[in-house]
Amino acid sequence: MEKIPVVQEPVALHSAPPPTRDGKFHVRLTEGYFQNVRRLISWPLLALYFGLVWVQFDGQPWLLFSFEQHRIILFGHALSWRDLSLLAGLLIASAALLFFLAVAWGRVWCGFACPQSIWTWLFIRVEDLTEGRADKRARQAGAPLGLHIMLRRLLKHLLWILLALATAITFTGYFVPVREILSAAVQFELSAAVSGWILIMAGLTYLNAGLVREKICLHACPYARFQGVMFDEHTLTVSYDARRGEPRANLRKGSDNSGDCVDCGLCVQVCPAGIDIRDGLQAACIDCAACIDACDKVMSKLERPAGLIRFASEAQLQGENSRFLRPRLAGYAAVMLLAFTAVLYGFTQTTQLLVEIRRDRGAMFRQVDQHTVCNVYQVKVEGYSETQRFVDVSISGEGEFRLFGPRKIDLAEDSAYWFPYRVCARDLTLPKTELTFHFRGETLSTVKNTTFLTRSY
Repeated sequence: MEKIPVVQEPVALHSAPPPTRDGKFHVRLTEGYFQNVRRLISWPLLALYFGLVWVQFDGQPWLLFSFEQHRIILFGHALSWRDLSLLAGLLIASAALLFFLAVAWGRVWCGFACPQSIWTWLFIRVEDLTEGRADKRARQAGAPLGLHIMLRRLLKHLLWILLALATAITFTGYFVPVREILSAAVQFELSAAVSGWILIMAGLTYLNAGLVREKICLHACPYARFQGVMFDEHTLTVSYDARRGEPRANLRKGSDNSGDCVDCGLCVQVCPAGIDIRDGLQAACIDCAACIDACDKVMSKLERPAGLIRFASEAQLQGENSRFLRPRLAGYAAVMLLAFTAVLYGFTQTTQLLVEIRRDRGAMFRQVDQHTVCNVYQVKVEGYSETQRFVDVSISGEGEFRLFGPRKIDLAEDSAYWFPYRVCARDLTLPKTELTFHFRGETLSTVKNTTFLTRSY
């Protein structure tokens, strides 16, 4: 292959700033195609995270797990707690999607959509805004702590704390209406449980995204440990083309036998995990592609082809063709599609009228006279339809039954209460018989079977 001549245009060479005494390294922000893609993914996810809580539909947030009302509010529709299995199915489908992405493109979830990465980039951007670029922060790390530096650091940590609090309050708003939280906080009436939860969540966000960062991805996240099992020789992941880049040499010391890598160190400086991708695939790499954008910029200035660092499989780096469709990838795709289909079908079969009946254990049955026996039940009715408010209660069975108790239940006001019902029957000869409660509304109806006892057996 004919060697592409080196253009003698001066290019700034950057040496990677060494870690500070506490082991911290300073991430250099970069721009490029993949960073724009990352923002197109992460910003809508951020908007969804905050919007589901803060945006209201008909006086209710878009998503609320209400312990008080024993229901889940989803875009104005109420779901019962028995529909939580749909969330389990959604998690299974999402896991299958994660495995599919891992086999196909490596850890792109980690680099482009993982909350840990999204919040880390937000905190890095705040750090860059308040304390300056990475090289400046590295120099200040070893310099005496002057007033100017101290004020900038205080501003950085203040903004970090505010961002962490906003994150924690929003997360809490998934379980307690966020406007109630703010109103109680302003009036100093916030409960100790809610206050403690918000402080814990804010502290964890501050530590994870501000101080710990990449160590979470490397040591706490299990995905970093089993990614080697997920990958195969056809998995596209961020890779350095050593056959093209080596031997590396800078512009001043390069020769006709030198590779395309000019050893500028930018790929290391922009990496949020602090690794050198030229050393090969590493557990800490999250495939954020920041090194690709940084390297492509340098190649563009040198008028050399882009892609010295790129998404490539092991087979492609060895000069072979890479297959996208393969059995394991097809298997994950099938599981993912089946799981999402089952979840979507489940949402069309959600509970609209939930009825619970409990027998009074204190008195299994009561003999009123020689011919009449009564049973006592506790009944609770919960409605999850916006168009249904009142439900009529009646009974039926093989015998002459009489029902004593509320015949009409207001779902808007009485859904949190258990109502006592007394059912009496005459001249029953069997020790027990089937009894059916009927609950009928304008648009909803359901039945609940129970047992009516006449004597011990």
